[in-house]
Amino acid sequence: MADPVPRRGTFRPRWISPLTRRLLLVNALPLVLLLSALLYLDQYQNGLLENEVAALREQARVYAGALAQSAVAVNGANARIVPAAARPLLWRLTEPTPDAQARLYGPDGTVIADSALGLAGTEHHNPFPPDAPRGPLRAGIDWLYDHLEVALPARGSAAFEPDAGSGTKNELRLASADRSRDMPPYIRRTAANRLLITVAEPVRREKQTVGIILLTREARGVDRALFAIRSSILLLFAVALVLTVLMSWYLSLTIARPLLRLTNAAADMRDGEGRTGSVPRALLLRRDEIGALAVALADSAVALWHRMDAIERFAADVAHEIKNPLSSIRSAIETLRRMEDPDRRQQLLGIIAEDVTRLDRLISDVSDASRVDAELSRALTEPVDVAAMLRTLAELHEATRGPRDARMVLSLPDGPLLVRGVEDRLVQVLRNLIGNAESFSPPGGQIFLHAAADGAEAEIVVEDEGPGIPAGKLDQIFERFYSERPREERFGQHSGLGLAISRQIVEALQGHIRAGNREPHGARFVVRLKLA
Repeated sequence: MADPVPRRGTFRPRWISPLTRRLLLVNALPLVLLLSALLYLDQYQNGLLENEVAALREQARVYAGALAQSAVAVNGANARIVPAAARPLLWRLTEPTPDAQARLYGPDGTVIADSALGLAGTEHHNPFPPDAPRGPLRAGIDWLYDHLEVALPARGSAAFEPDAGSGTKNELRLASADRSRDMPPYIRRTAANRLLITVAEPVRREKQTVGIILLTREARGVDRALFAIRSSILLLFAVALVLTVLMSWYLSLTIARPLLRLTNAAADMRDGEGRTGSVPRALLLRRDEIGALAVALADSAVALWHRMDAIERFAADVAHEIKNPLSSIRSAIETLRRMEDPDRRQQLLGIIAEDVTRLDRLISDVSDASRVDAELSRALTEPVDVAAMLRTLAELHEATRGPRDARMVLSLPDGPLLVRGVEDRLVQVLRNLIGNAESFSPPGGQIFLHAAADGAEAEIVVEDEGPGIPAGKLDQIFERFYSERPREERFGQHSGLGLAISRQIVEALQGHIRAGNREPHGARFVVRLKLA
């Protein structure tokens, strides 16, 4: 069995439909919040570090200037640092900032003074004492954010180098850097996750570099600010996660569950349990894609059941109509076997021949009726000039008209009258109506053909001067196998499918056909089709 071909529905969504807006909101909102927070953190962190580096460099320059003036001895063109004067001076300079450590290096890289050794230069104190143990909340937030930061790609933020242990290697690297410009800062984290910033400034006297001072300070303010920002980011992330869960649940209620209900309704229709009312009314009242799908499914079910009922009725009517001539043929054959009179035998053979002709006509009309829907569903409509079509049919009628046949009277527009349709099938409709009018027209009567534009539709009228349609039969004459023929017409000349096929064709072309009577007598058929 071939896969069903999806059909285009009547629902035409706006540029951004309600369902699309909901999906975009669910997918974009948490990502936008998280991305904005991360980008904001990078800029904020870089700004804090730049401020810390600038303040620390300025402090190092003050230290370098003080040492150059008070702890440097000048001997002619040579200048050198006096360690005995440099050590107490460096200690006093760093004493107001206990969270900083200063080291003074000579030109050869040897350590001349270290503020961590105290005033005497022998006792050692740690300028960066360990912090109090972090609480579980702080530890958890730091751990989670560190893992998130590792998983994210780098975006050009400040780089943090791990502590090398003794630090001597890094300090010598700074000491041997290009002294013609500011030495780059050294930003690192210790094993205890402490953020340290180191800057280097040359000690100059008489335009001669006599040493380098390294100033290291712990950037606790940066860590505290980063912790606050990290907490905000995680809070935003939690809010976004909650929103995502809630909105996903909302979409589940508004999309997934209704689709499941529609699936169950379709299954009921397939099993024959949902002939009517299978689609929940709440879904039919929705004004979005789900509602359009529910309405389309309900309409399809109604149309399908109507089609199935029509097929059942048609099959029953066909069986009934075929049974009558077959019964007549069988009776004639049984009688023929016992009949010896030649004249009676010829009469029975004539009856059999007429019934066979009737069966042939009936089967042809039934086959034509069964093909109409299939052909029209595949055929492409095109502009058809019904005025020219009526003129051609009238000319053919006049060319073959006998002296007692009805004459045709045309009332058509001067120019073309174009409608959307299939030419062959429209010819079949008009020939059926004209043939029906010929059957009921009196000898020498008239058949009136009228066509004109009426708004967005074309109106085609076929009238005769016959006895008209009996009262109460105006709708019944379009039923299959219904026949209301003139008395003088031989039985079996028509199958009763002509008007039914005509209505089937007109409605398939999105038109209308109706029957009526004209004054003072005669039948009147009106066909309305959309203008091209």
